[in-house]
Amino acid sequence: MRKSVLCILLAAVLGLFCCVSPAFAINEGYGRLMDEAGLLTAEEKSELSRTLDEISERQGMDVVIVTVYSLYGQSAMRFADDYFDYNGYGQGADRSGVLLLHSPGDREWWITTRGYGITAFTDAGLDYIGEQITGYLADGDNAAAYGRFAELCDEFITQAKNGSPYDYGTLPRDPLPLWTIPLAVAIGLIAAFLIVGAMKAKLKTVRFKAEANSYIRKGSFAVTQSRDTFLYRHVMRTPRPRNTGGGGSRTHVGSSGARHGGRGGRY
Repeated sequence: MRKSVLCILLAAVLGLFCCVSPAFAINEGYGRLMDEAGLLTAEEKSELSRTLDEISERQGMDVVIVTVYSLYGQSAMRFADDYFDYNGYGQGADRSGVLLLHSPGDREWWITTRGYGITAFTDAGLDYIGEQITGYLADGDNAAAYGRFAELCDEFITQAKNGSPYDYGTLPRDPLPLWTIPLAVAIGLIAAFLIVGAMKAKLKTVRFKAEANSYIRKGSFAVTQSRDTFLYRHVMRTPRPRNTGGGGSRTHVGSSGARHGGRGGRY
């Protein structure tokens, strides 16, 4: 009798779990990489999927890439928001995540954010990521574009968790190529040689003098009166910095009722 009761209770718990979990789990058959447009090779899909899964699980936020050949007249923002919401993406109570939508047929991309993703990816940050991947998309190097997106997502989430999300004035700077260092040194040496040489040529007739007697006629200078006269005043004023707003993330509400951030563009 006791075993029968335990079996019934266990079945009830499992049934309840099955009813509730789909609202917070990725739909069956959906992964963090959905290449519906068929833009990647099997090897590229496998490697990118592993990367997205590793970043998502380590950071506690879903990082998703979706490709569809055409948006069929729907806006990229609405398509990306709905794809995220209705396919169960996002981790935690606020379903945190970021999703890149790429439509090669419309030559358009959109990045949507939700939950903590809205904080981690500011408008300025999303614009920066868009600039980083647009060149690859335009060249048809989709694997490089998606790989760069995943890499930047990892960096941006880490930065946000450290207490200061990337935003206007604090965006990461690309390192200069190594070949620019010897080039800069060579240009500096050449410029210095030319400037010093020109200055030296002008000083050939100059001889060192310890005093200024050679420039004054004897007895020609006599001070009969002296006074201090105020001529002018020069005041430099620096305007106080103003809070011009901006920064952070502008949000909108998707068809599911969830709030999203996001940016997009064409190429």
